[in-house]
Amino acid sequence: MRNTFCRSLGPIMLAAGLAYAAPAAAGPQDDTLRAALAGEILNLDYLYTTRREYIILAQMTDATLFTMNPETQAIEPGVATSYEFVDDMTIDVQLRDDVRFHDGTPLTAADVAYTYNWVIDENSESHAQALISRWLERAEVTGDHSVRFHLRAINPLIIRDMAQRVMLRKDGAYHQGTEVDRNAMATQLVGAGPYRVASFQPGVEVVLERFDDYYGDAPDIGNIVVRNLPDMGTQQAELMSGGIDWMFNVPLDVARSLDAHPDIEHLAGPDLRVSFIVLDAAGLAQPDGPLTDLRVRQAMNHAVNKPEIAEFLMGGGASEPIYSACHPVQFGCVQDVPRYEYDPERARALLAEAGYPDGFELDLWAYRERPVSEAVMADLEAVGIDINLRYVQLETLNQARANREIPAYIGTWGSSGVADTALIARVHFSDTSDRHLSGDEEVVEWVLAAEQTADQDARFELYKQAITRIAEQAYWVPLVSYSADYLVRTELDFPLDNDGVPRLQNARWK
Repeated sequence: MRNTFCRSLGPIMLAAGLAYAAPAAAGPQDDTLRAALAGEILNLDYLYTTRREYIILAQMTDATLFTMNPETQAIEPGVATSYEFVDDMTIDVQLRDDVRFHDGTPLTAADVAYTYNWVIDENSESHAQALISRWLERAEVTGDHSVRFHLRAINPLIIRDMAQRVMLRKDGAYHQGTEVDRNAMATQLVGAGPYRVASFQPGVEVVLERFDDYYGDAPDIGNIVVRNLPDMGTQQAELMSGGIDWMFNVPLDVARSLDAHPDIEHLAGPDLRVSFIVLDAAGLAQPDGPLTDLRVRQAMNHAVNKPEIAEFLMGGGASEPIYSACHPVQFGCVQDVPRYEYDPERARALLAEAGYPDGFELDLWAYRERPVSEAVMADLEAVGIDINLRYVQLETLNQARANREIPAYIGTWGSSGVADTALIARVHFSDTSDRHLSGDEEVVEWVLAAEQTADQDARFELYKQAITRIAEQAYWVPLVSYSADYLVRTELDFPLDNDGVPRLQNARWK
């Protein structure tokens, strides 16, 4: 097989006279986009990091074999021009011959093989190691611009992993003779992306400039300065004064308040994170508990007013109710499943039918978005279920779940920004996961089978079976998708992509 690519919150009050040290004004005047990130940037090497801030940075500074189209989620060429499955356990990849690293060195097959072999080397301790070593045995140079990947297992997400997780490094980047230096790229990155690092002050700012020898389409904006501003109030003040052009992960009340400013625009885009209630259908915490009854689980689905949660608590137009146990844009996340629309009367009738006309007591655990948790609690109590909301730290919830002490919990999952049902199904419906509370072994088998074939049609059908069964049996109460909320200066044109990943390299001035 050859694939060639040719409920609402009031506005906040900002304190007057907030002091800050303002740098040069941001904006098109000096062709410099200044962005604020709350999380500290301490390491430029995405092979050794995981947080969203580092993903944003790596997309600007690094190159990968393949790329993801942000609109369609289709895999497109990057440094690679094509790939071919020679057999189930071997992939040949052809490379472009015009790719250069930021120091001017041509990128060849030796660099690609070195990168992948280093990632899976136990001595590398790379944060990408666990993911890539699931399927890769070794990478072999077969020509100046061709690489053969020898696999240890069939995995349908191999090409997607290549596109999203492994940033290419120069041959020998982490070695000085016989010595290993895992921090070699941490502060002095030599990448091959559309921007090169001009300067870096860890925890303060990263200055990027457009790389003129970039092999792909050149970004429109010449310079990007990423500033570490952990305080949201400082970010707001900088945005209003023109000290920055862009901020993200903005609380909804802040976003709606500053949207009234004449020079600021609130952008709300989709995000792959979804929220849901996992129900102990298998009776792991309460063997004879009410949640083992399908009618009770269906009643809980009918009881929650998901449209209001999406509109008033999660960001308006960008957040939507969900009805499947995955995000609608993910591959395999079928939408033609049984839907339990908001219907409190139907919920009460189902509870009565199940033998609970006066409801029952239920511990509902939660760890984030407290307003959402309280809204869910209120809706369930409105149909007669007496909720004890156990709002705790995530670590506490994880321990209680591992000990089989949780009958129901509100969870969220972001799928690492990957638009494939595998990323949410494998974690929540595996017989090795304590998140799997359904007890349905057929669902487990379907999810596992979908990860053991590269046939995309077969994968889709397997996920369709699994996601449909989850809805039919009401193992979850799917809630809403998340919103990615940004505040930007009005002169900035910033695209909102379906996977919720911010791509500053695609921004432009209006």
